[in-house]
Amino acid sequence: MQQIDSKLDILKKYILSDQNKFYRLAYSYTKNSDEAADVVQEAICKAIEKVNTLRKIEYVKTWFYRILINESLNYIRKNKRYIQDERISDNAIYEDKDIAQSYTVLNAIFGLEPKMRTIVILRYYEDMKLTEIAKVTSCNVNTVKSRLYKALDLLKVSIGGDDFE
Repeated sequence: MQQIDSKLDILKKYILSDQNKFYRLAYSYTKNSDEAADVVQEAICKAIEKVNTLRKIEYVKTWFYRILINESLNYIRKNKRYIQDERISDNAIYEDKDIAQSYTVLNAIFGLEPKMRTIVILRYYEDMKLTEIAKVTSCNVNTVKSRLYKALDLLKVSIGGDDFE
């Protein structure tokens, strides 16, 4: 029981420290601020409920991102929505990051299929290493690399420039 309480305390601290990142990731799927908040809330509830399944506490980050991505994908499936052409509003959620120097880049990223979009967001917006992304997405590192490079190629074509990398 004490071990579960310890895991719960660590999970709580982690969630409180990175909640803006979670919201941004959920928003990249839902394209709606209220729905993104609901997805994050659902992921937090599920994580609290399943905290006993976390084997090693040092993997709380990748474990929680996996839950959050699954909840985001569940949202898309439930609402039968995959929004490719939605334009980013003037208050874009990633505008403070280096890669998001224009809304064109953001629109191109949001136009990617979910598996590639997730990898691009985790790599460039959340600064995750490829090995962490592999754990979060339950893929091997080579699959992550190939999806990332394919996504970058698609983004180059979509944006129309070679300066993306």
